[in-house]
Amino acid sequence: MRARAKARGVATRAVHSGSAPDRETGAVSPPIHQTSTFARPSPAEPPGHEYSRTSNPTRARLEECVADLEGAAHAVATASGTGAGLLVMHLLPKGSRVLCGDDLYGGTRRMFTTVFHDRHEFRFMDTTDADAVARAVRELRPRLVWLESPSNPLLKITDIEAVCGAARGAGALCLVDNTFMSPVLQNPLSLGADLVLHSMTKYLGGHSDALGGCLALDDDGLAEDLRRLQNSLGPSLSPFDAWLIHRGVRTLPLRMRAHEENAAKAARFLEGRPEVAAALWPGLPSHPGHGTARRQARGFGGMVSLRLRDGSLEAARAFLGRLSLFAPAESLGGVESLSCHPATMTHASVPREAREALGVTDGLVRLSLGVEDPDDLVADLAGALDALGSR
Repeated sequence: MRARAKARGVATRAVHSGSAPDRETGAVSPPIHQTSTFARPSPAEPPGHEYSRTSNPTRARLEECVADLEGAAHAVATASGTGAGLLVMHLLPKGSRVLCGDDLYGGTRRMFTTVFHDRHEFRFMDTTDADAVARAVRELRPRLVWLESPSNPLLKITDIEAVCGAARGAGALCLVDNTFMSPVLQNPLSLGADLVLHSMTKYLGGHSDALGGCLALDDDGLAEDLRRLQNSLGPSLSPFDAWLIHRGVRTLPLRMRAHEENAAKAARFLEGRPEVAAALWPGLPSHPGHGTARRQARGFGGMVSLRLRDGSLEAARAFLGRLSLFAPAESLGGVESLSCHPATMTHASVPREAREALGVTDGLVRLSLGVEDPDDLVADLAGALDALGSR
């Protein structure tokens, strides 16, 4: 059953969900239950929590908060976003067919093609064509459709409601990786998704100091199966990381506003530069998915990708090397701005031919806009492009 929507706003829920004052001390900052195990009242009488791989009060508070923000009945927090994907792969019966977007986080594609390729069959396609997806679902009869919208790193937009409807009509589950948007800007369950995945390492934690993942869902049986698998396989979120991420979530709506405002200014600036062949951000009217993004989300996010007109690896390295506020680093979604060269970083494990066919070329750069002063970020981008143009 879908959790009853609450009248409180998202900022109020981010601060208060799972954050009631501690019952024992009254502390308004919930304590960390940094323990591996819990004493029983007697050997035959288990406590509310038994072992922190199975459950932990600190993790439970975070799960309550994320479930509330996503409008879900359940949330299962894991040690990383990849750990959440691991549970889903084991949830599917062996030999399942999985229909995936062709533009996925490189670690997700790596997991599918090098770890679970012997257990399941994976088909990749452009999910921005909802009619083509509907035909593929009817023909292939997958057990799961796996989407990213916006996708990583090309920021392609999929019509979530249309694709989830096609999946449901064929008896398939639909999972949406909502990492780039966060529950502040998009709620895929309300659009028909069965599962929502977050790498909480990114926007939910927001400070580049904790690893975590999460699955949000409504189905009681699926939630029970996921918790059973988590207990058996072990990708459980640690109490300390859960506490850090939950603290980060309390400022998530404020941060997402700043991330998006900075992304808007950066994208508009980049779109007008001669050194840039294309600026990719769903908030730009020129973006092919702009209309769909406006319809299904409450914003466009803080990620911007760009294609340099000189599409060489040397040009990309020169551009990135001149940036001073965008550290070249894996990950995204923190308060600090980061830059990424997908072809040699996040998507290096994707074979070059397949990578370039998707559009992940040497001239593609991905930017995670932090919460710094936007004028400083634009000036930093301008300086790097000026240097590139004068080479």
